[in-house]
Amino acid sequence: MIGRGSKSVPAGGGPGHSSGSGTDMQYDGSETMNTKSIPILVWALALVAALAAGGCTTSTPANPDPAHNARVSLDWAGAYRGILPCADCEGIETVVVLADDETFSTQRRYLGKGEEVFTTRGSFDWNAAGNTVILAGDPPTRYFVGENRIWHLALDGSRITGALAENYVLDKLGDSPTGTYWKLVELNGQPVPKLDREPYMILDAESGKVNGFGGCNRFGGPYTLDEATSRIRFGDLAATMMACPAGMDVERAFHEVLRRADNYSRKGDRLTLNRARMAPLARFEAVYLR
Repeated sequence: MIGRGSKSVPAGGGPGHSSGSGTDMQYDGSETMNTKSIPILVWALALVAALAAGGCTTSTPANPDPAHNARVSLDWAGAYRGILPCADCEGIETVVVLADDETFSTQRRYLGKGEEVFTTRGSFDWNAAGNTVILAGDPPTRYFVGENRIWHLALDGSRITGALAENYVLDKLGDSPTGTYWKLVELNGQPVPKLDREPYMILDAESGKVNGFGGCNRFGGPYTLDEATSRIRFGDLAATMMACPAGMDVERAFHEVLRRADNYSRKGDRLTLNRARMAPLARFEAVYLR
């Protein structure tokens, strides 16, 4: 018996319904409801409540995936160079070298304020996300690490925006030993003594010649380089013929190293010349700003 003013909807009624034995619910002043629709209604209400509570934004995982970040996915070790903005000079010519052992060196020159180069060495840490290096200092310096580039960050670790944003980028230099001023710092396991002028060498890729200063005289000559196998050989060297009160012993030992060396290794701003698998014959440090 159906009360006055009430309607009856067959069980499973509506478009696409199928016959069955569902039971009708009837009540005065409303349509009857199929009991099978109650779970769907409950689920819909729960979904609406969840969306209202959580909003429409997606949350960032609290723990970034350690297998997919700059620290483990990019070849970040190496030297980066650029000119950073300066409040009271033409710019800060900057080189940052990041080593695999999480040590760093920086070289800075304030353009328009003389030729002095300021060098800093230390260690660095990574942030929890593995995308930013934090160079030790007071205050520490932060760089966001990307593919062959690093971005100088603000003191609070945020990206610098605005018209000068692109000027806070340092680009990675190549890993070739050519084209770099290599200062000699060690010979046959012994530190190079301080001289009036530092011994060095530069490998010129275009001419295939090495030139440098041995400790008393300038020198030059041919060399061959195979970067795929880290092989290097120096040909006969020509040198000026000055006699000096100091530096001659260093020069003779330097020339002998160049004659014997047959391979090299480079890590960041460090270069060694070696023979076979023996201990390094000589060690050099890169000087990018001079």
